[in-house]
Amino acid sequence: MSEVILHVLGTAQDAGLPHPNCYCENCTAAISDPQLKRFASSLAIVHPKEKSWQLIDATPDLKDQLIRVQMKFDLQGQLMDRIFLTHAHLGHYPGLLYLGREAIGATGIPVMAGTKMKAMLENQAPWSQLTKLHNIELQEINDGQTIAVSPQVKITPVDVPHRNEFSETFGFWIEGPKKKVLYIPDIDRWEQWDTDIYQACEEADICLLDGTFHSAEDLEKIGRDYREIPHPLMTETMDRLQDLVKKTDIYFTHLNHSNPAIRSDKSIRNLIEAKGFHIAEDGMDFLL
Repeated sequence: MSEVILHVLGTAQDAGLPHPNCYCENCTAAISDPQLKRFASSLAIVHPKEKSWQLIDATPDLKDQLIRVQMKFDLQGQLMDRIFLTHAHLGHYPGLLYLGREAIGATGIPVMAGTKMKAMLENQAPWSQLTKLHNIELQEINDGQTIAVSPQVKITPVDVPHRNEFSETFGFWIEGPKKKVLYIPDIDRWEQWDTDIYQACEEADICLLDGTFHSAEDLEKIGRDYREIPHPLMTETMDRLQDLVKKTDIYFTHLNHSNPAIRSDKSIRNLIEAKGFHIAEDGMDFLL
């Protein structure tokens, strides 16, 4: 049995780090030191021996992310077998345009999307040109529908509550020969989901969860009211899942550029890790 790698292509909220037009502590540090840069949240599922891979979310950083996964796994010139989309927000689907006439000019890349997302991509420009020219081939997926992407790997979308202005929002179960992963980069509130997050994480070996914002106090410092922010706070997630960290590896991803968990001084990060939780990093690999 050949190995399967879950490769983390990005860990930042939609606009990445540094964030456009921002010179906060984190953004200034990333401007000065490119090693601190974070791409928008995305995953690749790679079969190195078979020279094939799947992509979860086509981010605005796809140009650079494509180079990184191809160079790391000796996939130069090899496009993804499929793209799975979570939802229609800035950090999750604009990279599809790189597959079009003005860039790669791809042919027939399957794009797996929910009902509303598929309709938007089919009917609204500029996305409709991708389907008209057959750069992409849209395939509808639904909550709970398991897709076998290889004999060793299954992916199952799960519907989660989020700001669904243009599409539904999915998280994904990713099940390999050895590990089962829960990936939820965006959700409004855990209590609004019809699945108990504790029970879901209890089924997983690895979780990559929405870590957009750290705490209410951090948001208040930048003049934001956490009650108006449609993301669970990392502090709340840790309180809910503290008893699971000895069984399940829990990582935070989709990190906002202002999040103190990614500051250079690592004081907040150290507290998070002392509780048994982890911060996801661009370039991380997990053996599936």
